[in-house]
Amino acid sequence: MEQSISAERGGFFRDILRGAAIGLAFIVPGFSGGTVAALLGVYEKIIGALTDLRHFKRSFFTLLPFAIGMAVGIAALIFPIRWALQVYPVPTVTLFIGLSLGGLPALRERAGKFRAVHLLSFLVPLVAAAGLAFLPHAERAEGFLYDLDILQYLTLFFAFALAACALVVPGISGSMILLIFGYYAPIIDLASNLLFHGTQPLVSIFVLLIAGMGMAFGFIGISYLMKFFLKKFPHGTYFAILGFILGSVAAVYASVPASLATPWEWVVSLLLLLVGAASSLILCRLAKKK
Repeated sequence: MEQSISAERGGFFRDILRGAAIGLAFIVPGFSGGTVAALLGVYEKIIGALTDLRHFKRSFFTLLPFAIGMAVGIAALIFPIRWALQVYPVPTVTLFIGLSLGGLPALRERAGKFRAVHLLSFLVPLVAAAGLAFLPHAERAEGFLYDLDILQYLTLFFAFALAACALVVPGISGSMILLIFGYYAPIIDLASNLLFHGTQPLVSIFVLLIAGMGMAFGFIGISYLMKFFLKKFPHGTYFAILGFILGSVAAVYASVPASLATPWEWVVSLLLLLVGAASSLILCRLAKKK
């Protein structure tokens, strides 16, 4: 009996550590939480618990240690990433893009043979993602999350729903989706200000609650939708994902003051692009072997 209890406790704490690794991957744009979950051998365990609503209590206790670990992993990187985005925005964002591009070969392999019927599913997301770079970005003003209207709260909800959905599909980065839609840096700032300075606690907690509800909706609701498309139209879905990621490069750079970067920062950015791509590529290959 004591050995059984000890094993359960050991498994619980191991899942917390695995959840922390997934959380670290989730908060770094370009890294896929789903890929890390697959690498750690817990991907099917998490997806099974998320979609098994008939046994809610069992699913809850299965997911609890992962949720605790993710919270710890995310909190550990909030301050370093906030500092990097504020002081060196272009090199930091370029690293994120490299991490994202490094996962493209794995996604391309999943997509299978390209056929004419896939052209539209590739081009529409490509153009749509690139078009985000030309939209006005008034919401990127500092502190805008403290004064949202109803429509902006809904947008925040669905942005985090999409980000959480990305955890279901290995190879997609949820935080990169937030970066594309302009919510990544603001939510990092808000969480950091709340943790270290207690800035507007009620408003901050409410914003984080809406974001958390969006993530829960994405985990459960949109996950079923993604499973449907991946089951019925797997090749077209993966080509759509490829188009979205490639088109998002322009949108991501539109979110940072690239014109203020110095020449040496662009040199460092190029190196970080290569490092990020190589790191992501290696991670994906390890996950595939696992």
